[in-house]
Amino acid sequence: MIQVLAGAWALLLGMLLLMVGNGLQGTLLGVRGEIEGFSAFEMSLVISAYFIGFLGGSRLTPELIRRVGHVRVFAALASFISAVMILYPVFADPILWTLGRVVIGFCFSGVYVTAESWLNNAASNENRGKALSLYMIVQMVGIVSAQGLMLVADPAGYNTFVIASVLISISFAPILLSITPTPAFETTKPMTLMQLFEASPLGCVGMFLLGGIFSAQFGMAAVYASAVGLTLVEISTFVATFYIGATLLQYPIGWISDRMDRRVLILVVSGIGGAGALLGMMLGGDYAYLLAAAFFIGGMTNPLYSLLIAYTNDYLDYDDMAAASGGLVFINGLGAIAGPLIVGWMMGDAVFGPSGFFLFIACLLGLLAAYAAYRATQRAAIPVEETGAFAPVAPTATAVAHEIAQEYAIEVEQEENDDEQQTA
Repeated sequence: MIQVLAGAWALLLGMLLLMVGNGLQGTLLGVRGEIEGFSAFEMSLVISAYFIGFLGGSRLTPELIRRVGHVRVFAALASFISAVMILYPVFADPILWTLGRVVIGFCFSGVYVTAESWLNNAASNENRGKALSLYMIVQMVGIVSAQGLMLVADPAGYNTFVIASVLISISFAPILLSITPTPAFETTKPMTLMQLFEASPLGCVGMFLLGGIFSAQFGMAAVYASAVGLTLVEISTFVATFYIGATLLQYPIGWISDRMDRRVLILVVSGIGGAGALLGMMLGGDYAYLLAAAFFIGGMTNPLYSLLIAYTNDYLDYDDMAAASGGLVFINGLGAIAGPLIVGWMMGDAVFGPSGFFLFIACLLGLLAAYAAYRATQRAAIPVEETGAFAPVAPTATAVAHEIAQEYAIEVEQEENDDEQQTA
């Protein structure tokens, strides 16, 4: 771990600041939208726009990097993010916010692609897994820390937006000033979606549903909290609790997944997350129950992301794992675009009201659990000793981080096979 920090501390510090800025703007817009009188559906358009841009950026950034290089792409995109952060309070209009979110989503995706390729270049075969874990922890810590900054200034003013912009501006200084080698950039051509679905129907359906769940969690939680009248401190704590659950439960669930039928675990984890959402819907008037609901939703849905990737890899050859990552990210992105639009409609006063937030999550997790149970009847489980390793990947990661995770999983499995052969 020390070796990883020594070689990539500047990159991880920069990513921490970036994630603080990103986590801050996500919650801040939800709160400010309520202050400005935006409807839940208008805010759902704003939230969905981020994922439209993110999906586009993940497809187009590799070509930009090939043309002008990592450094220029990273600096240019981070500058655009900083500029849009400042413009949000100046133009408090849902249409302009939507356009700004497309730009920010595109730029964040490009920044992640660039940073993750640097991370992969800095990691060795011996520490790739630790580097990936540190990267995911940094992302979660950044988002959780951002919620505390919500309390520094009045969200009805400009100062909080300025803080987010400054954090983004200084985030790329340690990276650009310390990283000397420019990694060669290569991405694997993704599998067709039909090939991916034939290999793992549960993986594809699960990633689509999780895209909707995560985008609702990431973008609409603050909208829900504002709509039900929580204080600023309560909103910040509520949003942070999703990611605290995700961080604390990621590794225990990963450890269990390497020791049992992953379809059964997907069913159980989805069921627990769905029960948490129902808890929030029925007892959300009590703040303690609301926090418990957030903890179990975040603690189940984020590990589910890595769990579905590991499950999909169990049905793929080594050579196809990296190719499948692009398809999984794309499917997840489609779900992330649709999710806020549906939950925003469900949260309308004429439909379910604010409780539609939890009902949406409960329905999607219920569907995932039901589909996992169905798929368990369609083909025999792969023996546990033949399954691949679980590698933690955050839902905010791009296809580059997925490929790092695939490489790590392959290396672990090959090492285990070599050990077994030597023992035999």
